[in-house]
Amino acid sequence: MSKTDLRDLTLDELKLAVEELGEKPFRAKQIFSWLHQKGAESFEEFKNIPQALREKIGEKYYISKLDIVEKLVSKDGTVKYLFDIGDGILIESVLMKYSYGCALCISTQAGCRMGCKFCASTLDGLERNLSASEILNQVYTIKKDSGENIHSIVLMGSGEPLDNFENVVKFLYIINHPEGMGLGMRHITLSTCGLTEKIEELSKLKLQLTLAISLHAPNDDIRKKTMPVANKYPLESIVKAAVNYSKATGRRVTYEYALIKGVNDSKENALELSARLKGTLCHVNLIPVNDVKENDFIRAEERNIQEFASVLTQKGIETTVRRKLGSDINAACGQLRKKYKRC
Repeated sequence: MSKTDLRDLTLDELKLAVEELGEKPFRAKQIFSWLHQKGAESFEEFKNIPQALREKIGEKYYISKLDIVEKLVSKDGTVKYLFDIGDGILIESVLMKYSYGCALCISTQAGCRMGCKFCASTLDGLERNLSASEILNQVYTIKKDSGENIHSIVLMGSGEPLDNFENVVKFLYIINHPEGMGLGMRHITLSTCGLTEKIEELSKLKLQLTLAISLHAPNDDIRKKTMPVANKYPLESIVKAAVNYSKATGRRVTYEYALIKGVNDSKENALELSARLKGTLCHVNLIPVNDVKENDFIRAEERNIQEFASVLTQKGIETTVRRKLGSDINAACGQLRKKYKRC
């Protein structure tokens, strides 16, 4: 009989599991706390759980954990982790240090099937979805390895989070639970390339997380050149879904915009983008694109980046330029994983 990953259960699911073993429901809260608040990696660590119950649990369940394959530390303090999740499948996470605390960028899939041409994580397509526990374990493993408290989490690593909707939502509920890590939803950002029906589904949950949409173009013609997903989801429908998300949650939407030299970085592009977003509750995060060997896209020149930001600001669109971290350790999504697989 195959065993179930205990860390993959919500507290309600854990209560049912404990009751099926003939135990009182309060034991589930104790076990949940050991798994998600204290980071226990073995049943022996469940100090307030009777030995007989630990043995019964061990007959049907196991506690998953991640193996660190490689860890790279940047001169700016950024740390890149490469994990093996089994069968030789690799995923990446990045720990970033800021003045306000540590942010963790984690993956939701091994690889990605969205096909964005400027992203290294999509080059080999999608290998598989990550379970909720595999998403959680990136957080717990890095927290334990680094000794750092995690201030915020961004679902911006490899994969499209809304393409793994069920497992990602389960992750969100578990990481947010007060009996677990208790990370506030407002400290979590979910990044999507714009799967509109899933954005609408997320809106109905009325979670207080930040929705970040990878826009990367002011119109559909340019977007189709770099993002195949644009053939199914036009910008008009994406912005409409984003507006609906803001109305449902009261939360401002962030639009991610990777600036690529000669593709989407002109003043005219900035003017068109500002017109499209005018009147919406939003923030634009400009990202000087990371150079990826497998494509010809080049980072926009600094004067174009600053002019683009200036145009948006002048048009009343709140805008920031993302600070580039970890460039000396292949910190961009998929770069380390791709390099390791070539070896």
